[in-house]
Amino acid sequence: MRQKLPRAIGTLGLVFVLFFSTSGGPYTTETLIHSVGPGLGLLILALVPLIWSVPEALIVGELASMLPEEGGYYRWVDRAFGRFWAFQNGWLTWMYSLVDMAIYPVLFNQYLRYFIPGLDPRVEWLISLAIIWGAAWINVRGSVNVTRVSIVAGCFIMLGFLALSVASALRITHIPWQPFASEHARGLGGLAVGISIALWNYIGWDNPSTVQGEVKDPSRTYPRALAFALPLVTIGYFVPLLTTLGASDWTTWTEGGWPQIAASAAGSVGRCIAIWIALGGMISALALFNALLLGYSRIPFVLADDGLLPKALAKLDVHGTPRTAVIVSAIFYSLFALVAFGKLIVADVLLYSVALFLEFGALIQLRKTEPSLRGVFRIPLGRTGVAVLAGLPMLVLVGVIGVSFADGEYGLPAVIGTAVAIVAGPLMYRLAQRRNTG
Repeated sequence: MRQKLPRAIGTLGLVFVLFFSTSGGPYTTETLIHSVGPGLGLLILALVPLIWSVPEALIVGELASMLPEEGGYYRWVDRAFGRFWAFQNGWLTWMYSLVDMAIYPVLFNQYLRYFIPGLDPRVEWLISLAIIWGAAWINVRGSVNVTRVSIVAGCFIMLGFLALSVASALRITHIPWQPFASEHARGLGGLAVGISIALWNYIGWDNPSTVQGEVKDPSRTYPRALAFALPLVTIGYFVPLLTTLGASDWTTWTEGGWPQIAASAAGSVGRCIAIWIALGGMISALALFNALLLGYSRIPFVLADDGLLPKALAKLDVHGTPRTAVIVSAIFYSLFALVAFGKLIVADVLLYSVALFLEFGALIQLRKTEPSLRGVFRIPLGRTGVAVLAGLPMLVLVGVIGVSFADGEYGLPAVIGTAVAIVAGPLMYRLAQRRNTG
């Protein structure tokens, strides 16, 4: 019998959990601009939500409304294709999370360096551990605490970039999207990293679905939260980028450089806003890790609940939280906090995409096998229309893989690592079954 967790997450809390499951603010978009140039970077950021995020949000919204269960996307794939493919989805998500969660302590240290330059790498790793275990402490105290932290952190970050946008808008001296492309980009390899960064800033709309068993009125709440969160994320990227690109020299932009951008673009108040933005970068990294740990920790929980992992991972504490699953997740994430951001981002996007397309396939399959199964929200398209909608992100993924092969430094190792993770999935399922029957 599946365990039930207390339903305590409302619409506002879920909006900000979604915000920190996909975005966390414009941080890392400066790396995109630096990689490909202002015009091309803005164009990529405009196209990605149209051909990737909108289809994903619509499909995830219908699935979440149709099957509002703890475990989210794992349960969707299980219902459509059976336990083997559900395990593959959970396995790939777990592999993806190991890469993904290593990014946020790295980002925290990038912005900490604004206040403390020249940090020793050993100190940075200890700080990364503090971020991981600080978020674990918030998570074991219950999902409501995660949503409260997300709301406060989101407001602080958005207000900081609003102040920067207003100050820099008054100092715009040139067209923000010129030049179109960087003359010093690394060719197709640079484009692969640039597109992957843009995708990374727009993926993750399904991540909080794993806590739907803890959401109030989940069939209605999840689609509604998506409808608020996607425009919030998109506007949150474009407004600060357009104003600061028009008021500063984009060739000086560097990875983790938003405080320096603020200082040069905002004039006399630049120093104060730069401090705000740097603090926001640290808070964003913590809040991202915090919100994503909430979602990712439920995967080992539901796998254990189904007998595919040790039963200890399915144990709930007095707060109704899978404490052991959270702690075990944090231990694994601690080991991956030593890898450079650029090397993480491409593998992150590829692993996530493969798992996501199993979810897209689940909706198409359920439309066929269980046509009467529906929730409050349903995409106003037939099964063929949904298949076409799901095909748009697939085209993007194929394109990213293609250009990644041209990048021997970042892209090719990421593609190889993704292939290894996929091949390992069936083997891990066989081992899980053997442990369960043995």
